[in-house]
Amino acid sequence: MKTTFIGVLVFFNFHLLFGQNSKAPAYPLITHDPYFSIWSTTDELTASPTKHWTGADHSLIGMVEVDGMIYHFLGKKGDNYETIAPAGDELNYEAVYTETNPGDNWMNPDLNDSQWQKGIAPFGNNPTMAKTQWNTKDIWVRRKFTLKNLNSEALYLKLNHDDDVEVYLNGEQVYKVKGWTNKYIYVPIPDAARSKLKTGENLLAIHVINNVGGAILDAGIVEKVIEKPNPKLQMAVQNSLKLNATQTIYNFTCGKIDLTLTFTSPLLINDLNILARPVSYISAKMKATDNLLHDVRIFLGASTDIATNTPAQEVKATKYSANGLDILKAGTTSQNILKLKGDDVRIDWGYMYIAVPKGNLIQSITKSTDDTFGYVSNTNLGGKHLMLNTLVNTGKVGNTVKEQLFLIGYDDIQSVQYFQTNLSPWWRLTKGATIEGQLAQALKDYPVTIKKCEALNQMIYNDAFKAGGEEYARLCELAYRQSLAAHKLVKSPSGELLFLSKENFSNGSINTVDITYPSAPLFLAYNPALLKGMMNGIFYYSESGKWPKPFAAHDLGTYPIANGQTYGEDMPVEECGNMLALTAALAKIEGNALYAKKHWKTLSIWADYLSKEGFDPALQLCTDDFAGHLARNANLSVKAIVALGGYVQLAEQLGEKQTAEKYRALTKDMVKKWMELAADGDHYALTFNDKGTWSQKYNLIWDKLLKMNLFPKEVYEKEIAYYLTKQNAFGLPLDSRKTYTKSDWIIWTAVLASRSQDFNALVAPMYIYATQTTSRVPISDWHETTTGKQVGFQARSVVGGYFMKVLEDKLKGK
Repeated sequence: MKTTFIGVLVFFNFHLLFGQNSKAPAYPLITHDPYFSIWSTTDELTASPTKHWTGADHSLIGMVEVDGMIYHFLGKKGDNYETIAPAGDELNYEAVYTETNPGDNWMNPDLNDSQWQKGIAPFGNNPTMAKTQWNTKDIWVRRKFTLKNLNSEALYLKLNHDDDVEVYLNGEQVYKVKGWTNKYIYVPIPDAARSKLKTGENLLAIHVINNVGGAILDAGIVEKVIEKPNPKLQMAVQNSLKLNATQTIYNFTCGKIDLTLTFTSPLLINDLNILARPVSYISAKMKATDNLLHDVRIFLGASTDIATNTPAQEVKATKYSANGLDILKAGTTSQNILKLKGDDVRIDWGYMYIAVPKGNLIQSITKSTDDTFGYVSNTNLGGKHLMLNTLVNTGKVGNTVKEQLFLIGYDDIQSVQYFQTNLSPWWRLTKGATIEGQLAQALKDYPVTIKKCEALNQMIYNDAFKAGGEEYARLCELAYRQSLAAHKLVKSPSGELLFLSKENFSNGSINTVDITYPSAPLFLAYNPALLKGMMNGIFYYSESGKWPKPFAAHDLGTYPIANGQTYGEDMPVEECGNMLALTAALAKIEGNALYAKKHWKTLSIWADYLSKEGFDPALQLCTDDFAGHLARNANLSVKAIVALGGYVQLAEQLGEKQTAEKYRALTKDMVKKWMELAADGDHYALTFNDKGTWSQKYNLIWDKLLKMNLFPKEVYEKEIAYYLTKQNAFGLPLDSRKTYTKSDWIIWTAVLASRSQDFNALVAPMYIYATQTTSRVPISDWHETTTGKQVGFQARSVVGGYFMKVLEDKLKGK
């Protein structure tokens, strides 16, 4: 008994110590859905502006004044610019352009461009962004603007281009580069070009070459705002950082005050009402370190950029009180609800809120944080790039901890459009619900909610530690909030739960089936209802007749518009296999096949398709579509086989004996043929006809977890032994074609191992990647195994797949 107690004590203390030094590519601060999502991308909380997961600044600033000295503990002031010649995101200016080569002097001010066409910027081939359509390879644009004075200190070119670009100012080259941005960048204007500026009329001349794909051109001139340093301002000393499932916790020394700053986004996977409530807590606990009393005031500033797609958008901010709270509110003046869709975009409708319990405080709205600790009377203000400021006088702080709580919330009014019907957020389903009510309820529930979060934090860690050890548990903690916050919870017009994903930094699709598939382990393990919410829309799409094909759709549209598939190509074997395997997994975890019964006709159509097309797939994409088309894909064949094996299990549970016998015989024959065709000596090949190749056979996992016993044990053992010879410093490559990998698939592949040391050997490089990568973004699931750098994707829900080992434990005995 004594030995057990000591072991538990060591385990607890190790986790406590380890948690004080958490390391992640990026740290979740505010995480609710694909739009309301704020992260720190540096280990020191003050080393960079806080950001939306896309990388755009969504700035939070925190400072505390102790006995007249100010300590900065949260965020960093991002760059701010004053407009000189507005770009198209601010003003749809007119310029002249030609798509025919105008000759060598096209950039010179004295060129006669009277025969050029006139158009409104931006120029491009995306009708949702461009005001003037440009569909040829080249475009030359000349834009005249007026300069009133030459006193600007830091001039920048504000530019968005796709692809290659060259820019001239009054005939002098400013910038030339091959490649594209597809977002606004700020380029310092060199002295040679600045010297050509003059009061009055100036010329900006731009040439862009569209080599492939999208095309965009927009440019303006801005001046960087240089703020004066505050001699009373110091940086707080960050002592520790701890990350768990629902919280990110920092500790600072601020002069004679110890400050613990806790960001809590209560994403309680087992409590949908709290999960859907769009309110996070920022808690500041302060205590003196010298047994004396200190005068303390604490400040939180939040940029209105949180409620815009770009900082150039006009916003309106107001201050008011409601339900015992003092509230700051801001949103765009345009309020174009559900009009903006796509990948690298942010919400520009609805309203952000900063709320605090009524007390000894000052709230104001300003254009900067210069007057942080002074009195500013603004309670209503319009403009761009504003700050919502809250300054609380906490009074004397001594040995007794004082806590100041800030609430940050977002009301998106309408969340998604689902087959032409706009759906409100989940919390609005309660009659009479208001965001002020949500904020007040969040404050009232705070003590109980924090206890629930702490219990969930402990459950997530303990389950993962028990399943796979300390490093594996850390990966699961890192993945938890990211996976949940890549979804939006709503209810369909017919009353079905919908938990709709956004394919972040991939293509922006909504409810992609092959995003649901790798994300599923987290939800199967802790709340299968949310997995059904990820599948319901796909079933509806087929069963309503809106998707007439005999296989599952790829997606429901482009986030937040779910009116039907927008991906350009089907993935028939992939998506049928995903839906069948996940339905079988749901039946196993729930102990019944009621969900399958509801959709049996559709599942049977998909099973029939796989029985004909799944074993030896034609040239097509699979979920790893970034790797390109592949015929006779051995891993995709495995998916079809295990999906049909799951269909057999469902048929047996539903009493469909003849169907079960038919498909059991079919899958048995498929396995035998697969082993013959994929055999490649000491492993199994990437494709049936390419020997000397290999790939991770992660789809085999369902055969193991659902106890189908389709594939002999030797297949698993042979593959695992081979994988262990192919690892690089930052993980196991996806297959023999490239050295990049998918981190979710590595975890799935590792769970195929029968020995814990093999599982640990495959997971260890994943932990190294997560803690040492130089790509400071919400963890990317697609990275290079030789360098640990992100290849693509970030902040995606698929990291829910890290919970596959936990799911294996949950399924034991079922």
